Amino acid sequence: MTDDVGNLILERLRRLDDRMTNMQDEFQSLKTRVAALDEHMVGMIISLSGINTRLDKFDERMIRIERRLDLTDAR
Repeated sequence: MTDDVGNLILERLRRLDDRMTNMQDEFQSLKTRVAALDEHMVGMIISLSGINTRLDKFDERMIRIERRLDLTDAR
């Protein structure tokens, strides 16, 4: 009787250990995916910053061109 209870407990503990191992593997996979998303997001932010800088330069050039051609609105 005690052996049966001991075996049942041991079997349950092994199942729990297996499930914990699976959860750890899945968690590691999720951490890897989140890290990849983070790197991708950083790259997008850097690209967006570069685009904004270029747009600012185009805006400055457009203002200079309008001023030279007297195309500015009378305010």
